[in-house]
Amino acid sequence: MYQEPEVDLSVEYCGLRFENPFVLSSAPPTDSYEMVQAAFQQGWAGAIMKTTSVESYQVDITYPIMTSMDWEEKKAIALGNIDNISEYHMDVMEEAVRKLKDEFHGKIVGLSLWGTTNKNHWEELTKRSVGIGADLVEISMSCPTDSPFAKTSLMAGQIPDDVKRILGWVKKHSGEMPVIAKLTSQVTDITEIVEAVQEAGGDGVCASDTVHGLLGIDLDTFIPHPNINGKSTFCGVSGPVVKPITLRTLATIARASGIPLAASGGATTWEDAVEFMLVGASTVQFCTAVMHYGFDIVEDLKEGLAYFLEEKGLASASDLIGKALPNILPHGELLIKKDVVASIDESTCTKCGMCYYACRDGGHQAYDLGEDGLPQADPEKCYGCGLCVEICPVECISLVPRPRS
Repeated sequence: MYQEPEVDLSVEYCGLRFENPFVLSSAPPTDSYEMVQAAFQQGWAGAIMKTTSVESYQVDITYPIMTSMDWEEKKAIALGNIDNISEYHMDVMEEAVRKLKDEFHGKIVGLSLWGTTNKNHWEELTKRSVGIGADLVEISMSCPTDSPFAKTSLMAGQIPDDVKRILGWVKKHSGEMPVIAKLTSQVTDITEIVEAVQEAGGDGVCASDTVHGLLGIDLDTFIPHPNINGKSTFCGVSGPVVKPITLRTLATIARASGIPLAASGGATTWEDAVEFMLVGASTVQFCTAVMHYGFDIVEDLKEGLAYFLEEKGLASASDLIGKALPNILPHGELLIKKDVVASIDESTCTKCGMCYYACRDGGHQAYDLGEDGLPQADPEKCYGCGLCVEICPVECISLVPRPRS
């Protein structure tokens, strides 16, 4: 009989208790009451409603809004969107939050706000969020694309003064409700932006959202994707490809600041979520994975996390938070060693030759191919760089201690 591990999946973030770390980010899957209702029924701990605005703000969305990038056999390793904020204004989101809070006690429901340059809009949205009992507000500073205060090539979260200005307006009327700054990784120094958040009284940070880019260009028409009547624009790139960027951003913030952290950008599996927690995140937001596979992935997320905690002898998901940070050092503090070499398991090697060519043209030219096609690494030439280990398609290469002379 299936027996769930006796572990505590709950976590605390900005004074709020989440039944598990898995939260829906502000995005298409949270654009309505019905969608979040379905997600909560599946087991998600919380949701940030898609970014909303006051009723007088005109929202223009150009379709199609989505594009993707494939690699070899893998579909959609990245999604790109040019979708900024919800077409539903605050009145619709207010009703959604009320219904969700009435129906799902213990679930965390947040609002994502956007008020352009208008101080009154930000203040109104904040007051209304408090009035309907939203658990938190997330301030969108990495999407929409353009900062309302600066050049259109910049986002609000790239400019410390913009961060302080907007958060100051919101914090003035937020009361006890936590105010979260959703930041972008695309800055020179993320710690400078986090300092601005803290100076303005922000309660937490969500990092690091989509990464702006172009996912591809049609080689016949020379039009980037998505094609909007023969033109296109930069998009927000999400999905597995941005996971390393989010990991670095979270770790950098966590090492420099004690501010509570939520992760957003690149999580697809429970393993991804654990990695984000190990570098300081308390909660992990999902979007692209849900759009690809559906709300019910949360069952796999919870089960995988529970069994992982049991395997590691940990009683609580909270025990994971920040556990990898002591193992991250500046490059100059790493020990300089060349004490490992490549070793090939000949019983599983397929003789594809990839290790030979990779080392010959991108490594230290340590490999030779025998007459039978089996690769051999010369320990006198091998530096133990690890390139062959990473590219071997059957994982038959490992790094072992260097033979002592």
